[in-house]
Amino acid sequence: MYAEVIIPLALPKNYTWAVPDHLLDQVKPGVRVEVGLKQTKRYAGVVKRLHNEKPEFFEAKDILNVLDVEPIVYKEQLQLWEWIARYYMCSEGEVMAAALPSHFKLSSETQLVYNEEYGDNFNQLDHDEYLVGEALLLKKELKIGEVQQLLDSSHVYPVIKRLIDKKVCFVWEALKETYTAKKESFVLLNPIYDNEEELAKLLNEDKKLQRAEKQLELLLSYLYISKTEGEVSKAQLLKKSNASDNQLKGLVDKNILFLEKRHVDRLSYLPRNINIDFTLTPAQQLALDEVKISLADKPVCLLHGVTSSGKTQVYIKIIEDYVRKGKQVLYLLPEIALTSQIIRRLQRHFGGYIGIYHSKFNQNERLEIWNKVKNGELKIVLGARSSLFLPFSDLGLIVADEEHDASYKQQDPAPRYHARDGAVYYASLFNARVLLGSATPSIESYYNAQTQKYGFVTLNERFGGVKLPNINIIDTKKIMRPDKDKVMITPELHDAIDHTLQRGKQVILFQNRRGYSPYQICQSCGWIPQCKYCDVSLTFHKNTNKLHCHYCGTVYPPVYTCMACGSDKFLTRNFGTEKIEEQLEEVFPKYRIARMDVDSVKGKTAHDSLIQQFEQQRLDMLVGTQMVVKGLDFEHVALVGILDADSLLSFADFRVNERAFQLMEQVSGRAGRKDEQGQVMIQVSNTRHPVLAFVQQHDYHSFYHYEIEGRKQFAYPPFSRCILLTFKNYIKEVAEGAANTVAAALKTNFGPYLVGPAEPIVNRIRNQYLIELLIKLPREAQLINRCKQQIQEQIAIIHNHQRFKKTVVIVDVDTM
Repeated sequence: MYAEVIIPLALPKNYTWAVPDHLLDQVKPGVRVEVGLKQTKRYAGVVKRLHNEKPEFFEAKDILNVLDVEPIVYKEQLQLWEWIARYYMCSEGEVMAAALPSHFKLSSETQLVYNEEYGDNFNQLDHDEYLVGEALLLKKELKIGEVQQLLDSSHVYPVIKRLIDKKVCFVWEALKETYTAKKESFVLLNPIYDNEEELAKLLNEDKKLQRAEKQLELLLSYLYISKTEGEVSKAQLLKKSNASDNQLKGLVDKNILFLEKRHVDRLSYLPRNINIDFTLTPAQQLALDEVKISLADKPVCLLHGVTSSGKTQVYIKIIEDYVRKGKQVLYLLPEIALTSQIIRRLQRHFGGYIGIYHSKFNQNERLEIWNKVKNGELKIVLGARSSLFLPFSDLGLIVADEEHDASYKQQDPAPRYHARDGAVYYASLFNARVLLGSATPSIESYYNAQTQKYGFVTLNERFGGVKLPNINIIDTKKIMRPDKDKVMITPELHDAIDHTLQRGKQVILFQNRRGYSPYQICQSCGWIPQCKYCDVSLTFHKNTNKLHCHYCGTVYPPVYTCMACGSDKFLTRNFGTEKIEEQLEEVFPKYRIARMDVDSVKGKTAHDSLIQQFEQQRLDMLVGTQMVVKGLDFEHVALVGILDADSLLSFADFRVNERAFQLMEQVSGRAGRKDEQGQVMIQVSNTRHPVLAFVQQHDYHSFYHYEIEGRKQFAYPPFSRCILLTFKNYIKEVAEGAANTVAAALKTNFGPYLVGPAEPIVNRIRNQYLIELLIKLPREAQLINRCKQQIQEQIAIIHNHQRFKKTVVIVDVDTM
């Protein structure tokens, strides 16, 4: 019997191992096994399939050990891994590495094990060998790190090699499980005192206890907490009774209380109950009925609802149906920032049936959620794109909220998958349904709905009959600063902010650049500080008083003199969220202002804390990047300002119009969500850009028809499938040579579909030069598969070429 095993390496094919007779009953698809590769490498791999086909070109090694009694993934997850690897042109090992929590990927630690046959005569050993040999004789096993401590040196490998050659010890690679279940001490009353008479006697007549007043107080606290709250943990008791460890130890020594260690969940869950305490508006009810009819007929439905139309309430009603049928539901969101607000709403309705999963959880917490999903304990999971890999056993529905969002696409490292598209495939394995929702759907999803591949439902009115916000375009060309830099806050926007704040309402200001100023320029010669390793200008962050590269993360000291001409006169150009926050604090000193961007919200609870402060009106103004755009629901926001719309409209990218419309419409949707019509002010110099007219009218349908014509004319998605090949090398000519070689080979069969090779706008990152080759293929499955196969063959060919072997080739299918 042989097993095809997925190991967490980027191997183009899965390797095969032999199943020894004594493990035949234990090895099954989905379990982890310990396998060896090369001489000493050990890996924890997942068995994909068992078969009887003996490998033709190599001798299969034996599986060393089985690590699980039950599979950690089901066949549907293995099928999803295979599909992602095939579709997005990566290896199943890379998918496995992304899918599994770290604790399932066991660490390989090199250990030296003492050879008992050598004996204890160390006369033939030199000083360092003697020290290590003696330590091994005593401890039997040593890790490399322990040998380094022992010899007070990091250069221990020559010593270890000599000891192995002399057979004093041998190397053993140990696969080590790093997960430990969390334990907590619980306090229990001696069962003798379950009898009320005995308890009364203890409290009233026990003289030792009467003398120890603090212990008596602690005991009374324990009795009260256990009566009102049930089980009592040690930490909870000491905190609530304000007692010490010694006082509790005194009661334990007297055999009145016992301590018991138990396994506990790292995450707390509410009681499991369903409580839907709202009724839908007629428009929402109609949308709900239409969605149900659509999902009965088609596996995917797109719900196009304007901002603040109450799509979440429609989702909740549909989720309720599936949970009552005993099915599991996955609720996908593009950003972790969104999960904190929506989880509170869902917990109110579904209690302990719902859990949350994303990368800000530590690995122990992620593993516990993984197991709860696998055994069916959690019926609803709310999560970012990584939650797609959870081991659902009975999936009924996937909701992909804000389905248009680019954050659903993984960029680096592989697998470069799109969670929305992966969700459609994953759901098909369970015969489940997918509900996509957005106020600004992606062009691809809207096209699929218009061509009736997907079901389609619209929700055109805001909840409570509130009108969509009024949008004003402010022409910044008319307001020139003395230094000719962009105006940050125009007089018109300033007055609107002032008026809004005086009425006790809140303001959101959106600028899609973080930091203080995106670049500095020498006033004398025009020199701009640039990153040493990337071809980009450096952004000044006042917060750290440093220059930051936003591509490689390198931080530089601030520049005071020009490297080219020695001048000390610099102009700062453009503005980031830090600079906006600083100016607002100067102009509006009485009001509370916060910033929401990658630099200001770090840590698991930072997003939630900031959002709750804004919800509870403990903040008056919020300045932010895209984080403030996406689906957040704030009742008291009356004004939204888009400070630099030109930066959204001027990317060299075929999706630029789509992204700009989505960002502006989404951020506009944060205004006037409850009582009154909101106001949106867009600062822009190119006032005649066609996208602005569509945003002003909130007219997605007309925007779609305008955009789809351009896509059709130039054969961009949804009329083609785009595969982007990026060639990276430290030598520019080598990267160009590799790209030209692959392009020449592909030209024979796919010539009309090639664009490039060419340098991207940023053509050097981390000291590696980049050359791109774009392939726009017609939507024909056979042609696409042939092209993918030929791309993989060409990559293998150039990696066997001496000149190109160090060139990294990144394949991005359905590039964003």
